[in-house]
Amino acid sequence: MDDGKKIRVMAAIMRASHFEWRRAALAMAPELDPMELVMRFWSEVGDDTARFYAGKIDPSKDAAEQVARLVVSSSLAMGEDAQYLGASEDGRHLVAHNDCPWYHWHRKEGLLAEDQAGCDHWLETTLEGVNKALGIRLRFETVETLPCGAKRCLRKFWIEESED
Repeated sequence: MDDGKKIRVMAAIMRASHFEWRRAALAMAPELDPMELVMRFWSEVGDDTARFYAGKIDPSKDAAEQVARLVVSSSLAMGEDAQYLGASEDGRHLVAHNDCPWYHWHRKEGLLAEDQAGCDHWLETTLEGVNKALGIRLRFETVETLPCGAKRCLRKFWIEESED
């Protein structure tokens, strides 16, 4: 098996494990709210991602662009069809996910409500950690999503200027 196929298989196993973990956790603790459980999972992932991203960002360059590109790199490594689209006229950096295995898994499992919510929560947590580590005010906005019927997920990233 070539390395590319190994990576694709491992990414599929990782996604399957998420849903297996979710079922097991809720079976062991049925009183848990499924959405709260999943958001806690994405908070943990976001905390780890923030530490990784913060170590990769060059503070002398545009942090919003760097994070947008890191999101794309992370997504590509997990088998998602993602691309950095550049900066919009207002200077916000655009990231598109043209397809995403997480979306297909959530749809297949009947958990589509957790797809965008989980992705957005991962990004919120990631950016909170990056902001704290670097002393900046990085923000994002979700503009379009596959779960809402769009042909892609589209997000904008920017640094919010201090009001001081």
